Amino acid sequence: MAGSFFRVRCPDCENEQVVFGRASTEVNCAVCGTTLSRPTGGDAAFAGDVVETVEAR
Repeated sequence: MAGSFFRVRCPDCENEQVVFGRASTEVNCAVCGTTLSRPTGGDAAFAGDVVETVEAR
């Protein structure tokens, strides 16, 4: 599997959630529903701050 997992902090509620770096669908915050990442055809575009790389591949 090509891609990494990142811990992303929501810009609205500060919740941290693990997101796949090559997500093919829009990922929303589990707490408030704000969009955390959008697919771009390759690597996902993160709307929140990337806190850390959870698992790099």
